[in-house]
This record gives sequence, C-alpha cells and structure tokens, in this order.
Amino acid sequence: MPRRCTLIINPLSGGFSPARVLEATVSLERNGFLPTILEAREPDVATRCARQICREEENPLIIVGAGDGTINCVVNGLSPGVATLAVIPFGTSNVLAREVGITTLSRALEKISAGVSRAVSVGLIEKDGTERTFLLMAGVGYDGAVVKGVRTHEKRLLRKGAYLLSALRLLPAWDTGRLEVTAGSTVVDCHTVIVCNAAKYGGESIIAPDASLFAPGLRIVCLVDGTRAAFLRFACRLLMKKGAAGPGVVTFPAEEVGIRGTKPLQTDGDFYCHAPVRIRSVPDFFRLIV
Repeated sequence: MPRRCTLIINPLSGGFSPARVLEATVSLERNGFLPTILEAREPDVATRCARQICREEENPLIIVGAGDGTINCVVNGLSPGVATLAVIPFGTSNVLAREVGITTLSRALEKISAGVSRAVSVGLIEKDGTERTFLLMAGVGYDGAVVKGVRTHEKRLLRKGAYLLSALRLLPAWDTGRLEVTAGSTVVDCHTVIVCNAAKYGGESIIAPDASLFAPGLRIVCLVDGTRAAFLRFACRLLMKKGAAGPGVVTFPAEEVGIRGTKPLQTDGDFYCHAPVRIRSVPDFFRLIV
C-alpha cells in the first residue's frame, strides 16, 4: 500500500519551478508514496498546514519543497515528537538541506525513498509570552538587520546577492549599539550575537563546527568588536570555512541564553522580531530524513 505523505511547496522560493515539482511528484509515486501537494505562499499558511496535518494524522511524513524560511514555518506548526520531516532544496541558500548532505533534487528523493531519519533538536525563542522555534540559527544585531532589510523582489532576482545588497545598504549608517548576552554565569557585551543550532551558515560556510541539529544544546557566537573591519574579517573567515572563532569573537556552548537590547532578530533567514529575547534548546522535537 502506498505511504501517504504531504508535499508542501512555496512557488515564491528561489529554486522553485513547476517542472521540478512534477519530477518530485512522479518520483515519489514511483517509489511507493501517495503525495498530497499543498501550496504555501505565505508563512502562516505553511504553519497552519503543518498544524492541521499533525492533528489529523498519526506519525505524518511532511516533505517541504522550499527554502529555509518555509521549512522554519512548517516546523513551527509541528506537534513535538509527532512528525517526520523531509526537505527538497527549492530555496535560495538551502542551508538545512546542505547540513544533511542534500544538494540536488535527485539526492533528496533518494533519501526520502530510503527513509532513514534522526531526531532533531531545535532552538526556542521566547518573546513577550510568545514562542517560535528555529532549526539553524537566530541572529541578533547586524545579522538580523541585514535579513530585515532584504527586499522580496531582490531576493527573487539576485538570490544570495540580495543579502549582500542589504548588507551594503547598512554600511553608511553603521549601528554602534550593544547587546548583553547572558548564559548562566557568563555575561558578554557584544555588537551582534548568532545563536547556532547547526554548524553551517548561509549555505556552505562553517560558523559553529561544534553545533549539531542532532544533539541538544546551542553554540553562541558573539561578535564583540563592532567595527566594520571586524565584520569584514569575520565574513572572510566564514567564506574560507574556518569557523567564527578569531579576534573580536567570543564563542561558548549553552542550553539557554538571554539577549538584552533592541536590535532586530532573524531566524533561519527571515526577520522575526526585536530583542530582548530568551532562547533555549529543545531536544527531539521531530525526526528528519537524512
């Protein structure tokens, strides 16, 4: 009997095309799956779809053919410990897919057919009585401001280049404000902080080599030196896959962290809110096809 699954797609994702969706659907059916296709152009739609699936199905398989932002929205609709998630890299950066070695449509379909999965931990952001989960990272400061400043039409046209364009727009009026990051007895005054639940950042760049989706705990990366030159050095280290550690950067592990300040926060590549926030690790939130 074919296994039921739901394929959630976002036609606005950077790597989306109807032909690729058709290829995915045909392959799934050929390999014993019965996919229902749901379209989610808006973040709230993806979250509502996932929430309804978890209410109506026991141990559902949800396949997301979209980018990291849409995947994040789907995860925010999951019931803890209930669903298995698979990803098809139809996004701009596809950081989650790259984290588990999926760089092509065919590779994603192979992994879905094999069905091997692992339990995934997530980060949970608490802000004014509301909660939001993330898979990859939450960045507060320059990182968050860059994502907040990305324009939709530029992202569709330039893909990763839209983030660079947003970063360049922020350079003339450089933000010199500070953040206070607290984890237990550790207190760090910094310009920008990136709370990592995974090793990679923006695609293939390594930011936190010790971070893992498959283990509880977070890796905190604090950029203490808030100068333009320090950020340039930091970006070069990421591009060279050397990790975040270096002059002007403080890193440490934590299960929970508080961030004081008022700077913008991005989560998994989309703007979410402004600090202050608290962030903690939540183990075994769902299973991911790897």
